[in-house]
Amino acid sequence: MRIEEGGVGLTVFIFVTIILVASVLQTSTGFGFSIVATPFLLMIFEPNEAIQINLVLSLVISAALIKKAYKDVDKGVLRRFIVGSLPGLPIGILIFLMANASHLKTGMGLVILTLTFLLMANFRLKKTKRKDVIVGGISGTLTTGIGMPGPPILLYFSGTDTQKERLRATAFAFYLYIYPISLLIQVVFAGTSKTVWTSIGLALPLVGIGLYFGQLLFKHINQKYFRIFTYTALLFTGIYLLFP
Repeated sequence: MRIEEGGVGLTVFIFVTIILVASVLQTSTGFGFSIVATPFLLMIFEPNEAIQINLVLSLVISAALIKKAYKDVDKGVLRRFIVGSLPGLPIGILIFLMANASHLKTGMGLVILTLTFLLMANFRLKKTKRKDVIVGGISGTLTTGIGMPGPPILLYFSGTDTQKERLRATAFAFYLYIYPISLLIQVVFAGTSKTVWTSIGLALPLVGIGLYFGQLLFKHINQKYFRIFTYTALLFTGIYLLFP
């Protein structure tokens, strides 16, 4: 863990803020934790630590919410995502092991900003089984590579006008598969530390708070404001990552 210039107090405040905001976003949108948490966790953790904390906490959120959301899961798309992700997982860990922290951060920023601009440009495409597999492959690569399975899924579902309930539920179901496997790959090839698991333990109560408020937000946000909310979070995170 890196201690910020303001000391332990500032580091703890940053950590608490990151986990709360990201938990609310993940619960309400189905993608926010990895996109928001991982980049900002790099402020206070090493890359492998930030990614592993993100994977475990995102898995907890998905497991907590899948029961209520399961009826909205697109099971055919989910199966094809899983099949597509299989070759992507080893490619992602190779990228992670070969890149330095600065390159990973820049790569995250470019991925997020490209996604955001395509969404804002009203990017549209037709959903097909082949594209489902390709999206799964890209998502698998990004999960082990930078801890972010969400961007390709969000872009694909938004580009095919998928309802927010189906987007959220299918994403949760996919995360329940992709996160445990990605975590195992990360631990085996990049190692882990006591800091990772201590931080996860401290973060779990914050995730519980985020789950509660995220559920409230999801019930009251309509499709239009859902998109605005999404774009704002993505732009802010992407721009931040491009600055040293």
